[in-house]
Amino acid sequence: MAVNDPIADFLTRIRNAGLAKHETVSIPYSKMKAEIARILKEEGYVTEVSEKGSGPERKIVVELKYGPDGTRAIHGMRRVSRPGRRTYRKQQEIPRVLDGLGVAILSTSQGILTDHKARSRGIGGEVLCFVY
Repeated sequence: MAVNDPIADFLTRIRNAGLAKHETVSIPYSKMKAEIARILKEEGYVTEVSEKGSGPERKIVVELKYGPDGTRAIHGMRRVSRPGRRTYRKQQEIPRVLDGLGVAILSTSQGILTDHKARSRGIGGEVLCFVY
């Protein structure tokens, strides 16, 4: 099935798996989705990220993280820049998610970065999504 917005599909699969209390979720591979998953792991929102298969059957397997009482580590995810309306921000205009408690993920000239890293490097870019 063709997907018009693969990043939104990626976020929706993780959101739905969390709501259904699944331990892992499998997502079709792309370099951008793999980088976003790596950032989610670095920021502590997911436990593990791995790749399975090869060629067109290649998948990203994300192991979701839950608290001791079963609460999700990811409370919300929101797609900001969409194919029909791209959202670009300069370094000074990069939004802070929940006053720094969440993370904005940006696509920059130096790769996929969090809002914190983009501000410290002094670069802006396309705001892909918010995770909190």
